[in-house]
Parts: sequence; structure tokens; C-alpha cells
Amino acid sequence: MQKIIWEVQYLSPPLAVRYCKKCGKKSEYICSRLFRVNAQRKYLDIWLIYKCSHCDTTWNATVYSRIKPQSLSPELLEQFYTNDSKLVEQYAMDIELLRRNGAEAGLPSYRITGDEICIGKPTELHIICKYSCQLKISTILREKLYLSQKTFTQMLACGQIKSSPGLDLKKCKLHSEVVLTRGSDTGHPAKEKY
Repeated sequence: MQKIIWEVQYLSPPLAVRYCKKCGKKSEYICSRLFRVNAQRKYLDIWLIYKCSHCDTTWNATVYSRIKPQSLSPELLEQFYTNDSKLVEQYAMDIELLRRNGAEAGLPSYRITGDEICIGKPTELHIICKYSCQLKISTILREKLYLSQKTFTQMLACGQIKSSPGLDLKKCKLHSEVVLTRGSDTGHPAKEKY
């Protein structure tokens, strides 16, 4: 059985989708890649700054609220003050951070890297993503294998693509890794190449 690894790579952080008062509607906010640190007496507030893609209105996503400075290491605090690019990426890619701040996570631009599947060989396919992913597994498979929705559904129905029990490949999203198996092409339901 051949083992293939595909990696979903984000090319940009997810957009934050939320209501913009200036635009008067839901808008997409782009991460500015800047933190704002506010020190008030004995406490700190730290935000990641976003800008509306239509009107440039800023919105601050709360990273920490009312924390004592000594609860963070001096190195981490310095990274916030200097807008460390790795730290910005860590928080900008955190979908849960957006949700906790009342925003929806939009789908960023991405690419799927990895070897092609050899036709006719049983395959163990690992699909991985460094960050929690908003992409459905079905979207990844259909895009990388050049399948129509109908062909994909037929392949699931006849057991040509299988996952661990309880995983609905039509609906579930990729979190960090999923392992799928694919049988040989005997009885392939369509002539689409993949």
C-alpha cells in the first residue's frame, strides 16, 4: 500500500468576518499583523489589530484582558511589544480566538501540496494542516483528485474512499490530520482522472 501525505498550507491568515459600524454591514477584516499593548496600573490588555477590507476601520481582537504583566514571561511580553511575526501568525491563525471575540473565521487562500496518487494502487492518504482548518475534507479531496461532487459521492458509497469510523467525509472539516484509505480502481464509478 502506498502512503501519500498532502499538506494544506494557508497562504494568509483567515479573515475575521464581523459587523462593521462604518460600512453598516458584515465585512471582512484583515489582520494588520500588529499587536496593541495597553498598560493600565497593574494590568495589561493585549489585542491583535484587524482592519476592515472596505473602509479601513480598525477592530481589536482581545488576546489578553486585565492580566498582570508578571503572568507573562519577559520574552513573550517583548514579542508582543515588537510584533514578532511568529507570534502574530500564531494568534492570527487561531480560529477560536476569532470566535471568542465574536467574529466568524473566513476562509483564507491556501494550497494543497503532496504527491499524486498512483492509479490502481491501494493508498493510505494522510491529510495534514498545521492550523485548525475551515476546509471540508470533501473539498480537499475533490480539488486535489479533480472529482465532481457526484463522482466523489459514488466513490464513498462503493467504499473506494474510507475513513476512520464515525467520520462523515461529506461534512467534517480538517482539524490537524485525517487518515484515509483508498482501494484499487476496480469498478471505478466514473472516468474522471485523479
